[in-house]
Amino acid sequence: MDALKTAPDVYSLIMENERVRVLAVKFKPGQKALMHSHPDHVIYVLKDCKLKITLPDGKSNDVSLKASQAIWMEAGQHAAENLGKTEASNLVIELKK
Repeated sequence: MDALKTAPDVYSLIMENERVRVLAVKFKPGQKALMHSHPDHVIYVLKDCKLKITLPDGKSNDVSLKASQAIWMEAGQHAAENLGKTEASNLVIELKK
């Protein structure tokens, strides 16, 4: 359930090596990323945004993210939707080791 395969219109590869993979994330207003997974990762927020995050069990949370915020995330699965009126833009740094 690689994000690059399930949501190639939202995620794009910036760089990858044996230790990390860096993804650019851009959601247009209302755009969704289907259920996908990430290993342990850091999200760096480039633009303020509001996202709906849905977990595999169907539970969801609306989260407001602020530019320059960095968030640690444990490995897991989720779907996401941009609830805002502007493009959401983030970097995801996935750890491989």
